[in-house]
Amino acid sequence: MAEQLKLEATLNKPAVPVTSAQQLLYVLIEAVPDEVVAQVRMKLNFGFVLDRSGSMRGEKIDRLIEAVELALSRMQADDLVSVTIFSDSARVLVPSTRLSSRSSLAAQVRRIRAGGGTEMSRGLSLGLREVYQHRETDRINQVLLLTDGQTHGDEPQCLKLAREAGEHQIPIQALGLGDDWNENLLDEIGTISGGDADLVAGADDIVPIFTQTVQRSQQAVLKNAHLTLRLVAGVSPRQVWQVTPMISNLGYTPLGEHDVQVSLGDLDAVEGKAILVELLVPARRPGRYRLAQTEVTYDIPLLGLRGASVRAPIVVDYTSDQNLTSRYNPRIMNIVERVTAFKLQTRALQEAEMGDIAGATRKLRAAATRLLELGEQDLATAATTEADNLERSGHMSSGGSKRLRYQTRKLTQKLPDLPDEDQDA
Repeated sequence: MAEQLKLEATLNKPAVPVTSAQQLLYVLIEAVPDEVVAQVRMKLNFGFVLDRSGSMRGEKIDRLIEAVELALSRMQADDLVSVTIFSDSARVLVPSTRLSSRSSLAAQVRRIRAGGGTEMSRGLSLGLREVYQHRETDRINQVLLLTDGQTHGDEPQCLKLAREAGEHQIPIQALGLGDDWNENLLDEIGTISGGDADLVAGADDIVPIFTQTVQRSQQAVLKNAHLTLRLVAGVSPRQVWQVTPMISNLGYTPLGEHDVQVSLGDLDAVEGKAILVELLVPARRPGRYRLAQTEVTYDIPLLGLRGASVRAPIVVDYTSDQNLTSRYNPRIMNIVERVTAFKLQTRALQEAEMGDIAGATRKLRAAATRLLELGEQDLATAATTEADNLERSGHMSSGGSKRLRYQTRKLTQKLPDLPDEDQDA
């Protein structure tokens, strides 16, 4: 039987110099479903949990209604959907139901009106309950949460609900609209539930983000994926980064003296995932050496597959030929630069929160330089502006810090068309 997942491991350089010291290598591991799997579509059990507080009045609520209607139009008749709305109270507007009565559901959504305060946990609790009731292993069970404000005093309850959602494998895609919401809370809700968080910069961005979320959910065909690195003696991982569909620090779990495992979660049936691993390799004599064996295991419930796997080796040459050791893969090095820019701004935000204004400012200016070199003019300007804000007032702007936090995660979504062939450094 043909493998449903293609796995490829590529080093940032084909050869390393013979030295007496450890060296750092980057390996890009790409797991991409084959053409057959890419056509498979998952049924959905999808819950919308929507903020309708007073701050959503006007264009925000209009665009929100439009976004839900368009998202419903992209679903299939056998999908399950529920809609829960919240302010300082909450109610289930549309109980979990099949989309065969799409027009009736859309009519109910059009009745949403803005008003009241914000207590997110009330809406999250009711919305998750609707998804729990119909949770099935052959469906994508997911909640999409959108808010534009600060929830009032119920943050611990929100995190408790997110943790329970994660235990039941119901990821929450948490979206913050505008500038006035708690990014630390939404990030944690996304992470501990197995989902993610993102910025919706303005009302006009609600529709495309809702549509993209629904489409990605339908494509999450490969489930419970794990990457295992079986390292030879002397080779050790330093950091493991997801680079597509968005940048995030995955970390790893030791399985033994030489093996480590990385949880990949669900894989998009079209795009898959790409992982960047930083490897420290030992000194060696000239020759060709295996550094590690990579293996990705996964399930495809719709095809009845459990624990399927695919493997790929990581091999490098040690040589004294400087013509070989000075050559790099430009595509991978560009990815490394984008991850580095993300790391710099992440550390800058952390240091700013801890009160290290000087350290945060230095890292923001370094990130701005990297972003400018990558052609990211708007983000470079944002980083420079926030560095100036820190120096002047000791604080970053709410909108600027959110923009850097979330848009640098997407730096690898628009990679330039670079060749894979190795070039001189």
